[in-house]
Amino acid sequence: WFDSKIILGKNGVPVAESFRLEQSTIPDTIQAGQVRVRTLYLSVDPYMRCRMNEDTGSDYLLPWQLSEVADGGGVGVVEESKHENLAKGDFVISFVWPWQTMAILDGSLLQKIFPQLVNGHLSYFLGAAGITGLTALLGIREKGHVTVGANQTMVVSGAAGACGSLAGQIFCLTVHLQIGCLEGCSRVVGIAGTDEKCSILVQEMGFAAAINYKKGNVAEQLRELCPSGVDVYFDNVGGDISDTVISQMNQNSHIILCGQISQYNKDVPYPPPLSPDILKIQKERNITRERFLVLNYMDKQEASVLQLCQWIQEGKLKVRTFTVAYGI
Repeated sequence: WFDSKIILGKNGVPVAESFRLEQSTIPDTIQAGQVRVRTLYLSVDPYMRCRMNEDTGSDYLLPWQLSEVADGGGVGVVEESKHENLAKGDFVISFVWPWQTMAILDGSLLQKIFPQLVNGHLSYFLGAAGITGLTALLGIREKGHVTVGANQTMVVSGAAGACGSLAGQIFCLTVHLQIGCLEGCSRVVGIAGTDEKCSILVQEMGFAAAINYKKGNVAEQLRELCPSGVDVYFDNVGGDISDTVISQMNQNSHIILCGQISQYNKDVPYPPPLSPDILKIQKERNITRERFLVLNYMDKQEASVLQLCQWIQEGKLKVRTFTVAYGI
């Protein structure tokens, strides 16, 4: 199993030496209420960088402890159960899943999941049909202020990432649900880091256009692709890219503050403060920029997950995953 050995300060990029891989054993027997599980998928996410600091910057995130097993979102199968609601062969998920190939867990911390809801792709419960999908869907619904018939333009940074790629699609699907037509009612422009990613966004995921921020002038490309300005900005990255987008946002527009990935390796508060010039633009144009936390909307979780699963089953929500297999 993986044993996190955090050697970073608040400033620094994680490297392989930040972690230690060890072999160990687990007990042969389990206690009442416990289950033995075999790990199938672990989700490695940007927020985990914050857990490598003693102060994560968030009251809902606990720091990983030195020489303790790292944990996060995981999916597995029950191999033995002494919990009344779980049986051998059940597929389960938890967001405090230890980075181990096998584990003994408290059954009350596990949620049973059903492969047929995601066409058999169990890993989707850690992405498009999980917290990632919920963040995209609820972020747009709760903070995007999508307006019927307003012909809004949304820009997504980190658009080829797990959340960004869903957010662009969900924006169009949300408008479609409201007025029953996609033609001429919305425009989504993504920002990503390679030509291949940009091509996937446009060719597979329905983005109107995509900008490779490593090529050319992003500000000029945005002006060309968003001639009427930006109404909604789904912000995954922060930093210079976000400053560029905000400078082209319209009066009374909205920032969905999902993440600030470009800042996670730096010793800055969350959300990072805007520069004086950008802050002036935000205030003058009455641009909303409120911290968004999907955990505050868990009363809408069940219905939202079912909506995401329905779109996946119908092929309306295109999902791409990057999976690395480890044989231990």
